[in-house]
Amino acid sequence: MKYIRSALHIVALPLILLFIWFISTLGEPNFFIPTPQQLVETFINTWTADRFLGDVFPSLGRLIVGIALSIVVGIVGGLLIGSFRWLRALLEPTLEFFRAIPPTVLIPVLMLLVGVGDDMKVSVIVLGAVWPILLNTIEGVRSMDEVLADTSRTYGMNRVNTVRYLILPSAMPQIMAGIRQSLSIALILMVISEMFASTEGLGFAIVQFQRSFAIPEMWSGIALLGFIGVLMSFIFQLAERWILGWYHGLREIEQSA
Repeated sequence: MKYIRSALHIVALPLILLFIWFISTLGEPNFFIPTPQQLVETFINTWTADRFLGDVFPSLGRLIVGIALSIVVGIVGGLLIGSFRWLRALLEPTLEFFRAIPPTVLIPVLMLLVGVGDDMKVSVIVLGAVWPILLNTIEGVRSMDEVLADTSRTYGMNRVNTVRYLILPSAMPQIMAGIRQSLSIALILMVISEMFASTEGLGFAIVQFQRSFAIPEMWSGIALLGFIGVLMSFIFQLAERWILGWYHGLREIEQSA
């Protein structure tokens, strides 16, 4: 019964929205809004194996690389900045300055500096997705229990073991929260970066459909992006459950006590 209830919670809202969409498209056909049946047929006909190889897989490759680089840079940078008060005081104004600049504004600059290839697109993803991870890591390190920190110093733990066994586990819940925020940002920036001086990718395909007035095909590309976002969310939830298994177990114990 518990699993059935959980499944109903997952599919209830999508089914309601599909029903509203179906009812809204009855009667006179609308050129700009396809019917559910029309969208399904267009999706199957449009996103073939060739289209996946030419547009979807290159986009996913850039997305994965951008997210991976954001995670590495965000966690390493956050651990360093959060561990040293003088470094945090030195870099905080500069970080706030660059964080306030929308990554999309930098696309023309990056096109001039690194060209219009994959390097530019990955750079745009990293420049936007790194901030939630970096800032959450800094806050996670800063919020570490001072008693535990003093205890580790008393027992003579070296810096590597302190980071591995104390700082990183303590900050991991906030780090995972930052990664969760960065996933949606990375997906958005992936699409936007492919709309500029690109010849392939999901963003490029959607813009081409829009410019050629292939409206159902354009909506099918938008739907595909939604499916990718849902898949990313499920993968992240599984990874989070595995990485933070000890944390969720501790919370369940506290709630049941």
